[in-house]
Formats: sequence, C-alpha cells, structure tokens
Amino acid sequence: MADASLMVWIDQDLCTGDGICEEIAPDVFVGRDDGLWVVKETAGNWGVEIVFDGVQAPDGSRGVARVPEDQIDIVVESAEECPGECIMIEPFDQETFDKRGA
Repeated sequence: MADASLMVWIDQDLCTGDGICEEIAPDVFVGRDDGLWVVKETAGNWGVEIVFDGVQAPDGSRGVARVPEDQIDIVVESAEECPGECIMIEPFDQETFDKRGA
C-alpha cells in the first residue's frame, strides 16, 4: 500500500464541473452523476476503492482522500489548473483521516 503525506478534498460549492482534475489525476478524482467532481482512493494504492461521493462515503470537506506519494505532483497540478479553485490539499492528519467516515 502507498504512503500518504497529503490529503485532498473538493469544495462542492466551488466546483465548476470542468473535469480537468480527472484528466490530470484519474487515480484521485472522478466525476459524479450531477456533473461535479469528487475524490477517491483506488484499490491499487490503498487496498480498497473508496469514492467520496456522498453515497459510498462523505463528500465535501468530510470526503478527504489520501494522496499517494507518487501522485503528489499531479494532484498539485490539478489544483493549480482548476478553474473553480475548489481542490483543497492539506497535510495528512491521522485524526481527520479517522473521522472521515470511510
């Protein structure tokens, strides 16, 4: 399994639905049926797939996904390219991770 030093989430109020994030980092971002994007953790990185879509697991600020170390650069690029500036990247915090509801 991967190590994480960062976590990421999407502010649904700011998401414009462009999908640039998924184009850049498809292992971390995925489109939802309503046209907005959410974060995910893939089985290849974490042993189980979790989509923080408000159905399988919480979305928004509670839908925090770990960022695999080898994907940090492209997740940061996704945040920089996002027209809605809705991608929030934070240092990994065990307490937040434990409370995320996944």
